[in-house]
Amino acid sequence: MIMENYYRFLILIIGFLCLSSLCSNYLIINFTFICMKNDLSDGYTNLNGSFHGIYDYDSNEKAYILWSVAIGTFLGTFPLHFLYTKFGAKIPFFICGLVSCCTTALIPFSAKTNYYFLILLRFIQGFAYSADFAAIGLINGRWAPVSEVTIFMSILTCFNGIASTITNVGTGLLCESSLGWKWSYYLHSIFGFVLFGLWYLVYIDYPEDTQRVSDLELKKIQKDKSEAHLSKKCDVPYKKLLISPVILCVWLNAFFDLTAAIMFSTYVPIYLHEVLKFEIKTTGFLSSLILGMSIPVRIFFAIISDKVKLISEMLKIHIFNTVSVGVSGVFFASIGFIPIEYSGWSVFCFVMCMCCIGVNSGGFYKSAYYHSRQFNPIVITAIQWIKCLALFVAPALVNIFVSDESNRSQWTWVFAIIGGCMVLTNLISFFILTDKSAEWTEQTEKF
Repeated sequence: MIMENYYRFLILIIGFLCLSSLCSNYLIINFTFICMKNDLSDGYTNLNGSFHGIYDYDSNEKAYILWSVAIGTFLGTFPLHFLYTKFGAKIPFFICGLVSCCTTALIPFSAKTNYYFLILLRFIQGFAYSADFAAIGLINGRWAPVSEVTIFMSILTCFNGIASTITNVGTGLLCESSLGWKWSYYLHSIFGFVLFGLWYLVYIDYPEDTQRVSDLELKKIQKDKSEAHLSKKCDVPYKKLLISPVILCVWLNAFFDLTAAIMFSTYVPIYLHEVLKFEIKTTGFLSSLILGMSIPVRIFFAIISDKVKLISEMLKIHIFNTVSVGVSGVFFASIGFIPIEYSGWSVFCFVMCMCCIGVNSGGFYKSAYYHSRQFNPIVITAIQWIKCLALFVAPALVNIFVSDESNRSQWTWVFAIIGGCMVLTNLISFFILTDKSAEWTEQTEKF
């Protein structure tokens, strides 16, 4: 059967959709902040006689709502890594998906009844969300042939873009409809349950353990992988990973790359609506355009990275990393300096920045795979922890510099700092990133 030779792509698609669902569930509130502010169905009268909606959160309350996800993700990363190592990805990822969907369905109720209950649910969402990068590492490490590793990584890591695109468009339409913003949470939850049900039915931890994979496909998956890479029992050299200059450089690139991406997924709707004065529907469309345009770019250049053999892997890594971290940093820093009346140029820079970030799978991610080989899932899991730091840093910078969300000059500092750090990180990477595997990837003794 045809599917017997391409079962890895079914795993890839289902995994990608589940990752998108997990991400969408925690992103919904970033857009519904706008809609909730205008929902006066529940509220109270102040001492001065004015009516205040209970869903109209101030900047500090919003910061805690966002940080609660970051704390949950931070605390969940290493326990879930242990579960993935012991039980594989199938059951832990499935359970985290169900938990995420349940908490998402309860968000409207918690927002209405108790702010601290909302914070608790967001924390649980974050804990469940910490399952994403560990799943990416295992899917890529066990199911991707070496010749397709960039394609797999590019598709799996673009879940944030597709999640933001679907969530922003859908939520924008629901906010303006008779259903209202609450139904965005309910529908996301329903679709999530369906997707994670498919994950449970489809996913297998090792391709050699199922008859759904043909001998031909299994040979393709295992080609050019060492015996140590394919071994199911392999001691992880944690110390050597932690002191490797290449891995540390990969993590530094990932930190600023993710900080920029989180800034987009979290604050683009607010910036478009509050600073550039776009209406809610237009904000939803443009937010989706900005975050969605990078997806075809990501996949196209991943194919280029894997299939073009005219230049060396090392040169390709440098080119892709320069675009994804350096050039994107220039566009990112530029956004804050563009006057409000040139809103079209701001949108253009947003789009270009996200498109540039989209080629990161051929840059530092690819270097990480070549250098760490069978331990790449560990490197990718650590990037989840780094993403937690980014989830703190992005809101923290906004909280420090932005007191008035409609004031462009206050946002300038945020864009300039992150963009400048991205450019500097890319320059450092020229001297460190490599396409060579580490010596410890070929050793089988205990570390």
